[in-house]
Amino acid sequence: MQPSSGDPPPYVRVRVANACDNCKQRKVKCDGKLPCSYCTRRRRAHLCHFSPSVARRRPTASSLSRPEHRSSSSSSSRHGNTTPAPRRTPAPAEAEVPGSTTQRSDASADEEAIVPREARLVCDEQGKLIFIGDCAPLSLFQTVRQIVTSRVDSHAFAPESSRVSMLENVSTDQVTACAVGEPPVDAGGIERLVNVFITVTSALVDLFDNKRLVADISTWSAQAERSPDVTAAVNYLVLAIGSQSEDEDTAAKYFLHAKNLALSSLGGNLSIGTVQAFILVTWYMVKSCQINGAFLFFGIAVRAAYSIGIHRTELNSRFGADVHYRRDRLWKSLRVLDLFLSISMGRPPATSDSDCTVPYHSKGEDGSERFDLLNASVQVLLIAEGIVLEVYHRRKITLQLTDGISRQLREWSGRWLTPLLRSISKTEASHDTEAIGGCQALSSYYYAVMLVSRPFLIYELCKRLPESTTGAQQPSGDTNSGRSKLANACIDAACLMVEMVLDLIERGMLDHRMPLIVSWLFAASLVVGVGLMGGFGRILEKYARMSVTALDHFAVHLHDAHAMQYALIAKSLLSIALEYLDRKEMQERLHTTENSSRLFGLIPAEEQRQKEMIIIPCNDSDIESHLPEGTRPFVSNSQEDGSVLASETSAHPWAASGLFGDIDPGIFSLSGSIISPHPSSSASGIPFENQHNQTDQVFGALNLFPLLEGNGHIDLAHYL
Repeated sequence: MQPSSGDPPPYVRVRVANACDNCKQRKVKCDGKLPCSYCTRRRRAHLCHFSPSVARRRPTASSLSRPEHRSSSSSSSRHGNTTPAPRRTPAPAEAEVPGSTTQRSDASADEEAIVPREARLVCDEQGKLIFIGDCAPLSLFQTVRQIVTSRVDSHAFAPESSRVSMLENVSTDQVTACAVGEPPVDAGGIERLVNVFITVTSALVDLFDNKRLVADISTWSAQAERSPDVTAAVNYLVLAIGSQSEDEDTAAKYFLHAKNLALSSLGGNLSIGTVQAFILVTWYMVKSCQINGAFLFFGIAVRAAYSIGIHRTELNSRFGADVHYRRDRLWKSLRVLDLFLSISMGRPPATSDSDCTVPYHSKGEDGSERFDLLNASVQVLLIAEGIVLEVYHRRKITLQLTDGISRQLREWSGRWLTPLLRSISKTEASHDTEAIGGCQALSSYYYAVMLVSRPFLIYELCKRLPESTTGAQQPSGDTNSGRSKLANACIDAACLMVEMVLDLIERGMLDHRMPLIVSWLFAASLVVGVGLMGGFGRILEKYARMSVTALDHFAVHLHDAHAMQYALIAKSLLSIALEYLDRKEMQERLHTTENSSRLFGLIPAEEQRQKEMIIIPCNDSDIESHLPEGTRPFVSNSQEDGSVLASETSAHPWAASGLFGDIDPGIFSLSGSIISPHPSSSASGIPFENQHNQTDQVFGALNLFPLLEGNGHIDLAHYL
């Protein structure tokens, strides 16, 4: 039957041959142009790329039934297999839209979503390529910056606080290249430097018998002729780390000489001294903000450790009780340092427990856990390693997985929280090492809590903040839901860490170079800042200022270049949050004043009519002509639609049906079982289910792993 001439033309669905990579990743409609309209609307035209389409094979029944497709990635990472498992492109059914009629045989599919896995390379200040992973605090900063610039202020964060020069500082070799010969050692300062070394490395590395270390180094320094061997390298490195905060030049000379001795010793027989030397080289470079060099030298330490078998406690026991104890402690120190480096930069660890038999627990005579700072650190960092493998490497999170991780953290807390807090509260100078070790172990615990709960904080933040800088803030929703509780747990952990660190700073117990505390404190400052911005409580302003004060302590006199830049970022985030809250409260006050004027006529009628205008379609040049004299319009930073919002109305800004119509919420869906039941309708007459689905769509549009987006080789200074 042919349509008559008067009938409207039939609807023809237009399909493009290929969609851009961004639209594929977010599962949104693409018009096939270069750049496409989706990337253009979001000011990301320079990131619009089209990859060649790949023909998909229909999966067979045998391939779908094999469980190794899902577990090969995590198992190979856990067991230290450096050969990546072959990846397959997920079929559309693997990331379903909530409410779809398609059924999955796997019950957990409704609670998870798979995110594509891609590598990300960025350039530092010297132009070198750096890899940054999702679990790193720097990755959290990129997520926060994306949210703030797209939803609160498009000009947020000054350029000096957003550069990536924090990744690598100038090498010490350039500073001390003119140093020739063996540097002299001041015998009178050995005890002080050794005590500083023991204090700053407490709960992180335990390489020596600390009771004899001062005497051993003093005896070595008194020798008329010192042998240029690995023992001399270890002693110089201890003195270099001890003097790093008070005399940078002397520390650099010690370090350069010791590094040359350690490298020259690699041609001989490997020993415990070799492992100790390169662990200390790594730690010195971490404190000097030379991350990439630290990773390289740490690889030497790990391979040397495997070569002499210190990862097997049955082999260590053959050398007697004392050597057995020291070799076991050496392996634990390797694990702690390795997990800190890998988690703080989002890189795969160099060590593994697949062939390790060294125990991480020590029982007392009564069968309870013996107080041991190194054991406390390695246990909580192992939990953090599991979080990275199960959540950030697999790009998915489920409620069952969160429950399992929280159970592990509760067990650790039950064993260690009370004794560690007790050690931190001690004020005697003789307990400084114990107090700082307890602070470093607890900092790792608080960061592990933030690591597992921060996806839920980002989810709640996207619900509470408007989609654009011109929109109104959405209601916070049910504060008793599971997601809201997890978001608040993230903020609580950050506040507890900030409070603990600042307390030790005010008591004069923390050194100016504490890289582990600085890294986790930076993440805590970001969490507290976005919590304040997201309406989790104005009391968070106090903790945000405390985090800035703590970071300023580590940045004083340029001791820590990372801390200096982190402090700038924390200050910018606090300023943006306060400005946003002030602007929001002012808009709410104006809306209340309009309601009062309707009752008592507090505002002149002519001005009241002007305020009741919803949208004024105009250009920037004639805004003033549409408003009464003396009235300041609210102008959005984004001028894509060419309109200005004049005032708030009673209608919800997310009520428009097409506002988020091109977003697929299945990109990062979470289980609906933790959402408390709500009424079926809201006060505005909009069904609550529609509002909730649209909120999920906003969250689905957010890339939780921004550093893995694109094709790499992009400088973060121009990322947004």
